[in-house]
Amino acid sequence: MSRIALACALVGGLASLFCAVTPAVAAPDPADAAFERIRHDPDRLAVVLRAMPKGADLHNHLAGAIYAESLLDWAAHDGMCVAPGQGRILSGHCAPASGQVPAGDLAARPDDRARMIDALSMRDFVPSPDDRSGHDHFFATFARFMPVEATHGGDMLAEAVTHAAGDHVLYLELMVSPQLMPVARLGLKYPLRDEGFAAADQAMAPALPALVASARQEVDAMEARMRDVLRCGTARARSGCGVAVRYLYQTVRTMPPAMVFPQLDFGYALVKADPRFVGVNIVAPEDDAVAMRDYSLHMRMFGWLARRDPQVKLSLHAGELAPGLVPPEGLRAHIREAVEVAGARRIGHGVDIVHEDDPDGLMAEMARRRVMVEINLTSNDVILGVAGAAHPFTAYRAAGVPVALSTDDEGVSRIDLTREYERAATTYALEYGALRDLSRAGLEYAFVPGDSLWRGTAPYRMVAACAAVPPGPAPARGACHDLLARSDKARLQWDLEHRLHDFEIGLIGEGGRGAATGRQEGNG
Repeated sequence: MSRIALACALVGGLASLFCAVTPAVAAPDPADAAFERIRHDPDRLAVVLRAMPKGADLHNHLAGAIYAESLLDWAAHDGMCVAPGQGRILSGHCAPASGQVPAGDLAARPDDRARMIDALSMRDFVPSPDDRSGHDHFFATFARFMPVEATHGGDMLAEAVTHAAGDHVLYLELMVSPQLMPVARLGLKYPLRDEGFAAADQAMAPALPALVASARQEVDAMEARMRDVLRCGTARARSGCGVAVRYLYQTVRTMPPAMVFPQLDFGYALVKADPRFVGVNIVAPEDDAVAMRDYSLHMRMFGWLARRDPQVKLSLHAGELAPGLVPPEGLRAHIREAVEVAGARRIGHGVDIVHEDDPDGLMAEMARRRVMVEINLTSNDVILGVAGAAHPFTAYRAAGVPVALSTDDEGVSRIDLTREYERAATTYALEYGALRDLSRAGLEYAFVPGDSLWRGTAPYRMVAACAAVPPGPAPARGACHDLLARSDKARLQWDLEHRLHDFEIGLIGEGGRGAATGRQEGNG
């Protein structure tokens, strides 16, 4: 709801009729005033921001979304072993002489359990000669817990949506990689020669349908397990069942080019075959030697596929770099190539934007094209050491580039989306209206299909069909009903506005205390 619309909803009567026919004008936002009263109370701020409805988390790796405690519990359930001295979960038999112990024994070994949690996450990280930086420790965690995740995709999905529901998040776009290695190995059978993308695509085409079918079955099984864990569809369904989920197929940029192109080609095929997959991404450390060497080649791969299938949407990790991590020339063009060569609709991280050639011109282009940036404040701090005034969050906003907050790898970073809203609110002194727009942006720039509820975003202005409809349940008939009936995106946005309206009434009416109580059923 806009500021003026909220004020109109509160006054009611003839005044509300006047509001319905009078053009919107600048007016104080009562929600801003209420929020300002609790801004400097950290405990109260945390409670209110947790209750605040949040549209989406668009940058969320399922593999990194899981807390270490869950990983260790699953390892114990499966009879796996751990090596506390190495901080690893192991897939083979225990070797006590090498310091390995059954994961089930960790409950009686609190020091070893604590050591494992620290090794599998950023908790209490302290640099050491063997673990030199937050960057190195962060990326090393994935190999340490990979053995247990291989058989717990459904449990992972259940945890991700449960955390989202607790954060009052309506929608997740999770990055997953079903059939990753069988797809990548196509590059061994059909090698990429120079930049013969068309020839490689044609050679691999007969093998893709079976792999697509296997990937879909893998996701079917994952979702079935999630529904079983959360009792979805029963009277005892848990809150995570109400979170909408779509997927981005994540490809890995640190493999040889002949193994990267099949992943991209397959990702496009999967998006076209399965509506649960709404886009493609590319992941792994951007500063890796192979990733840096082949970055421009990867963008040309995406560009070729985008010209062939322009309907497939891209959200690309780009600019997850900082001075000193790579040579200066490595900071000059990654975001621009992702936008101009690959055709990305969204950029993940975008941290090094001010070090690109002509950053102001690039940001102006991104604003004009409405290329959104997924902002990961905690991740950028713990991995790159970029935070506060050094982070480009304010530069993007000043340039009119769309932004939304996301978690990246909330389990590894030991955070959630509420923490990211808290961090943004306190670090950048954001008023409530700005936080509300960040929440709206998550759904506006999500790849979920359908027309938007909004005809403009600066400020947010609702389409004519729904502008005069009071916030609440979806209308039973009329033009707004028709829009919501045919658009997944608009339905989620309408739900968000309904929840924001209720939240703001509580925020205003009870000075911030009512906003966090009695509203928990919204994500059920």
